[in-house]
Amino acid sequence: MSKSASEFARIALPVVDLLRAPDGPRDRQLLCGEAVEVLDQDQGWARICAAKDGYQGYLPATALAPAQVNSHWISAPASHAYSAADFKSPEVAALSLGSQVLVSGREGRFAKTGQGYIPWVHLTPMDQRLSDPLSVAMGFLGTPYLWGGNSRFGIDCSGLVQVACLACGIACPGDSGPQERELGTLLPAGSAYQPGDLLFWKGHVAWVHDPNTLLHANVHAMAVALEPLEQAISRIADQGDGPVTAHRRLPQTG
Repeated sequence: MSKSASEFARIALPVVDLLRAPDGPRDRQLLCGEAVEVLDQDQGWARICAAKDGYQGYLPATALAPAQVNSHWISAPASHAYSAADFKSPEVAALSLGSQVLVSGREGRFAKTGQGYIPWVHLTPMDQRLSDPLSVAMGFLGTPYLWGGNSRFGIDCSGLVQVACLACGIACPGDSGPQERELGTLLPAGSAYQPGDLLFWKGHVAWVHDPNTLLHANVHAMAVALEPLEQAISRIADQGDGPVTAHRRLPQTG
């Protein structure tokens, strides 16, 4: 690599794919304003480490901007940045929950940021988090399934868990394997299901919406969808992906 000294930067685009190799497959995504450590750069590609979870990969160097201390984050499922402090003005970017911005002023209902004018009602200060990860995940209901996706524009099973946990101040890895090892408390087999619990399979994770229903991003629906819990367990086993491997309960955040 032509540059080896690490430095810090932020994501400059609304959403960018984090690739396994230059021009390689997508492993995860990063959102506007998220902090990264730039490990190497070469031929227009940057190898980075994401501050939120330590995930490493490659993205175009043009997707990066100088590091900054952000003041607010998008706490609605999605928002728009507008060209003026007017909801009738042209939108200049679509931003997903978890995107981070630096607010430099306020004009009426809008915050002035480097991305444009964002509705105040969609913003929360960086030092404040939400309290119910299941409610956050429900805000993604109907979002198209996207392998490696982390945004309201496309998301996968582990992405849905991560965005909801991070919104509530719960540290969370990006993939279902480490999520199964690290999140919350492992419950004994046969434990009663509670809303907000997580069920894991090999390569898959789902939220317990209620004792009879799951919420998950899945290929069967190609979307974030609600599905009867026992039906999902049977379907996943029948398609060859095996039984539930773990039932975990997250800590209370409220």
